[in-house]
Amino acid sequence: MAAKVEEVCFKKETVSKLLSSFFKEDKTKLSGDASLLMAEMLKVFVQEAAVRSQKQAESEDCNQVEIEHFEKVLPQLLLDF
Repeated sequence: MAAKVEEVCFKKETVSKLLSSFFKEDKTKLSGDASLLMAEMLKVFVQEAAVRSQKQAESEDCNQVEIEHFEKVLPQLLLDF
């Protein structure tokens, strides 16, 4: 039986509220397209973090990904994005 792959995504409204909370002026607006683009960017970032963490765990001969693996790949991941 094939494994069921679920697509993980961020809600547009959540991303909008998160970004809007950092605006300094009340007049600043965020378009719907910008929210969708940022949600897609967050999805790609999280997927890449998971893959890199998994590869780090494999390189250390671990069967399970731990937070330490993520912490090791995070600096380079942030530089890449």
